Amino acid sequence: MTQSEAPRAPRAPSWTLWLPLALFVLFVGGVAISLMLPKSTDINSQMIGKPLPTFSLRPAADGRPGLSNGDFATGKPRLLNIFASWCVPCGVEAPVLAELQRQGAQIDGIAIRDHKDDLNAFLAKNGNPYQRIGADDVSAVQLAIGSSGVPETFVIDGKGVIRYQHIGDIRAEEIPMMLAKLKEAES
Repeated sequence: MTQSEAPRAPRAPSWTLWLPLALFVLFVGGVAISLMLPKSTDINSQMIGKPLPTFSLRPAADGRPGLSNGDFATGKPRLLNIFASWCVPCGVEAPVLAELQRQGAQIDGIAIRDHKDDLNAFLAKNGNPYQRIGADDVSAVQLAIGSSGVPETFVIDGKGVIRYQHIGDIRAEEIPMMLAKLKEAES
């Protein structure tokens, strides 16, 4: 037997040459479909309908008291905004919160992993729509209420029960929706 007559390895079927291309086309098609479908921003939080956990936070900024879960059992719905001075979208959201306050919304805040001086500078620059601001130095309350980022805003009814969770900054066009959520929380 000469070298040219050595046994050949069995050849793969010809369709296997097209398999990588077919997988790539399926991947691109899946990505394209997911990009074309409308994105839902509704959150089905596990905390909706549940009372706020027990907490008591020291004041985070000058001129505002701290915050506890008992502050929400006032009989009137309130917004609870999770924010931080180091959060860029929080600065973008600030004028919208001021407008919500101007339209009658009562807003409390929890400052996440923030420093008092930084927070005071943030509020001086962006306005302070908050009645109370608690300092959550280790994100314990944030995680307990089902928040994972900043900014996030919760609608809390007058008994201290979470009625709605909004993830991300509230945009100007969402003001009527947030006011409607507050109105719904009255019942």
